Amino acid sequence: MLSWLVILSVAFQFLTPTDFNRIGYTASQPAPAAAAPVALPLSSPEHRWAPLDRLADNTLQERLDNRLRGNDAWHRLIEEGRLAVGVVDLRDLDNIRFAAINGDVMFYAASLPKIAALLTAHEKLEAGALVETPELNHDLIDMIRVSSNRAATRVIDTVGLKAIRATVTNPRYRFYDESRGGGIWLGKRYHSTGPRYPDPVAGYSHAATVDQVCRFYYLLATGRLVSRERSASMLDALSCPGIQHKFCRALAELGTEASVYRKSGTWRNWHGDSVLVWGDDGRRYILAALVEDSNGEKILRNILPAVEDALSIAPGNDSVDVGGKSLVFDGRVDSKDI
Repeated sequence: MLSWLVILSVAFQFLTPTDFNRIGYTASQPAPAAAAPVALPLSSPEHRWAPLDRLADNTLQERLDNRLRGNDAWHRLIEEGRLAVGVVDLRDLDNIRFAAINGDVMFYAASLPKIAALLTAHEKLEAGALVETPELNHDLIDMIRVSSNRAATRVIDTVGLKAIRATVTNPRYRFYDESRGGGIWLGKRYHSTGPRYPDPVAGYSHAATVDQVCRFYYLLATGRLVSRERSASMLDALSCPGIQHKFCRALAELGTEASVYRKSGTWRNWHGDSVLVWGDDGRRYILAALVEDSNGEKILRNILPAVEDALSIAPGNDSVDVGGKSLVFDGRVDSKDI
């Protein structure tokens, strides 16, 4: 018996992997490591990335239309051009889907276009034309998270309105394009003084379309605003929103552990909100909405769960987490223009 074991041990030294497979033997393999959580900004190879306008999805468009137009009041606002909604479904990165209603309609957007000042500042920082200081970083964060008009005006004065216009019209971004109905526009300080440069399409000093706001977040999420590192820095500024209303209040009421990146705007009857929601509870999407109505805050609050329904996202039941900071109003907003 011992001699047979010796013979077999010698023979096994000369077997190839193919021989082992033929006799039904497979070497044990270590268990695959758990997939690492997908972090923002996303890493997307150029050959797999596509511009947002090429990702329009007929099925999602039909579901969004049916869900929003099923509300008589919303349907009327849509038909009058006073409500616009855009959504990007990011749950399957190999099948990103986009749909919008009144996507290219210009709205007065109040503080939402402060994202243009954020982008311009990071463009200048990357180029070495602006020095990064604690004061500037503090203003960039306050301008976004709590929508401070004082901070926004300091940032605008630092980078210049002409530079902001050059950024949003830059062919690299095309966030404002007259041939496509306009887009994101910031043509005045958030102060009663100073020059005003109205947008060429609608004549607004602070304006946006949901198509271009969705594109802003899409390019940001995929690391294509300035650079991957600058995109990450801008995402940080958009995190931890400090005002609980509109989309943020809706998300808190739904109960989600997703991270929230957000900028909103309100002035008189004009209300806007934009959000990138990124979580492991089925919520990975971009949502932008603009409405002109005295009841706009409530409309936007109710639109978010309606859009989640169009996306077939089941309601969650967990507490909200926005980057480690609770969704509370901290009293630092210095104007109704938020």
